[in-house]
Amino acid sequence: MEPDAVVPPTALPTPTPEPDVEARLALAEHLLACDEPRLCAQHVVAWLTRERPSDVAACLARDSGTERWVCLAARNLSEAQRDALAFQPGETSHPLAETLTQGAPRFFSAPPAPLPAVGCIAVPLGRPGAPAAGLLLLSADGPTLTPDAAWVSAHVGPRLAAMLPTEGREVAGGELLRRIIDTVADPVLLTDLEGRPHIANARAEVLLVAGPDASEGRRRATELNRQVFSSALASFASGDTSTVRRREVPLVDPVEGIDLLFEVVSTPVLEPDGRESLVSVMRNVTDLGRATQALGESYRRLRDTEREARSERHRLDRVLDSVPDPLILSDPAGGMVMMNSPAEKLFATHPDSGEAALRRLRSNNAGFSSFLANLLDAEGRPRWRGQLGLVDPATGATLPMEAVANKVLGDSGELTGIVTLFHDRSEALEKARLLERVKEGSVHLEARVQAATAELAEQNEMLRRQAIQVEQASAAKSQFLANMSHEFRTPLNAILGYTNMLLQGVSGELNPAQKRNLTRIDSNGRHLLEVINEILDITRIEAGRMPLNLSDFGIPELLQEVMAEMDPIIARSKLTVSAHLGPRVPAVYSDRQKVKQIVLNLLSNALKFTHEGSVQVQAEYVAATSTLTISVTDTGIGIDPANQEKIFEDFQQVDSSPTRAYGGTGLGLSICRRLATMLGGRVTLQSTQGEGSTFTLHFPRRARRA
Repeated sequence: MEPDAVVPPTALPTPTPEPDVEARLALAEHLLACDEPRLCAQHVVAWLTRERPSDVAACLARDSGTERWVCLAARNLSEAQRDALAFQPGETSHPLAETLTQGAPRFFSAPPAPLPAVGCIAVPLGRPGAPAAGLLLLSADGPTLTPDAAWVSAHVGPRLAAMLPTEGREVAGGELLRRIIDTVADPVLLTDLEGRPHIANARAEVLLVAGPDASEGRRRATELNRQVFSSALASFASGDTSTVRRREVPLVDPVEGIDLLFEVVSTPVLEPDGRESLVSVMRNVTDLGRATQALGESYRRLRDTEREARSERHRLDRVLDSVPDPLILSDPAGGMVMMNSPAEKLFATHPDSGEAALRRLRSNNAGFSSFLANLLDAEGRPRWRGQLGLVDPATGATLPMEAVANKVLGDSGELTGIVTLFHDRSEALEKARLLERVKEGSVHLEARVQAATAELAEQNEMLRRQAIQVEQASAAKSQFLANMSHEFRTPLNAILGYTNMLLQGVSGELNPAQKRNLTRIDSNGRHLLEVINEILDITRIEAGRMPLNLSDFGIPELLQEVMAEMDPIIARSKLTVSAHLGPRVPAVYSDRQKVKQIVLNLLSNALKFTHEGSVQVQAEYVAATSTLTISVTDTGIGIDPANQEKIFEDFQQVDSSPTRAYGGTGLGLSICRRLATMLGGRVTLQSTQGEGSTFTLHFPRRARRA
């Protein structure tokens, strides 16, 4: 009867529940202590049924004497059932024999005789890639192994195979030979000429064999290793197989995932059946290869260091020769080892040197030796500074020198050399003499500065008194202008009133010539009143007597009043004048009269200086700064950039000559700027000569009292 399912080893699911690690460690310790297959089987059966004592469990193995597969240990099976489980390897009718032949776990939902009459699963036990050394029979509800059963089949199989003699080991010399090669630290294999392994020790199995519970990464690594190893042995088979061959094979460590390099030594052998095989010993030379690579890298670095040292020596020579001061390198005994060109002129002997020059050179060397002796005698002092009186060997001129010597110490603190730098002090001495003369001059200069300071203090006092007088005069001027403006306005208002009455016909009808003359009187009188008002405003602002009358008002109503008051002038100008409000212009809290006065003045100027085109009044609210802007844009004559700041000064105009084309006092924009400052704002100008101007009033939505 066929089984209900055949479970391939790769189909065994990974156990999901958390394993009992302590129980598995205990079983592993028992198995390591066992050296007899039956005792090993008893531990396995007892361990598998510890949670469910009613389950059926049996462990079978091949008897070494009869070659018959017998039951070594069982749970919940009678003696008759145990004996019925025995079979010969060649029996095709026995279900367990068929399981052994297929080499994969098999599930029986309705087991045939002689299997127990319950659902069970049969699992071959042994080393991966080798013939099965045992069989495990367990109660099961389906074709899926429990986590404990899967763990036992993966770990007990190799241990059971190590205790039972198998056909492969008998060919290799038996159990003793197997144990011997397992103790070898290097991988050892017996393969055919195509690289298929017959026998492998434990180290070789780590590299080339993956167990059923191995991870996917380890399976791929071992599969790659087998392919590389088989390819290397196949190349050996294509050559002379009568001699020992060596080659290097790159493999991968399945556990660590790192690259390894092995030297494979293969020797041809004949198996008992006459087939040619290869015995291969793999020596791990990864560290040797790395050491060889590191040695090569070190040799390359040494050559680079030598080149750099030669380059540094040439560079040092060039640096030393570029130093303008004499520089000497001495050995620990004080002997000169190296010097630059300036030092050679003072201490080196030249073939064409005369007797006088040689005496001077010897004198210089004696003085230098005495200087170094002071440094060598000073224990614990790495630097020594001193004064030397040298002589120019060529001219005999005295050279006052300052010498600074530094000890050069090795890695262990020993003295390896002395570096001495000489500096000509002639220039420093000359500077010292000049400094003395400068100090003398500074004393005289300090006396003169003190005298000039006293005189300047006296002049400052005079200027202070004059400034007080100027302030008093300015205050008197402002008071005078205010009084005079008031005195002018009183009779002027009367003149304007009587003129208006005459124009209205209160005293009778007037002829056209009289009306024309009275109209001119009224116009010039109003112009004079405007001038007087501007002067009065300036004086009141300067005197600080211009109050702020703050109130809430709307910008649209303010602009309507301005346009209504300027309507007669707009009608005479024949210009297109418009007013625009930006979106969401709120009410403001400020001095309404002063804002109106500024806008009227700016609009009046725009109408005065624009002959054709348009004038536009635009009001907008800047929410980011809580500021309102009212701009007046015209297409008039424009203002040159050089005069754009000048027009905001008192009594200043672009054309201030007596023959100027436009009238006015030059106070309008000055008053606008001062009023804007009182409101906490400012007036700005953007203008291009010949194209027009834009005057903009910026003031806060809510003004603060001063």
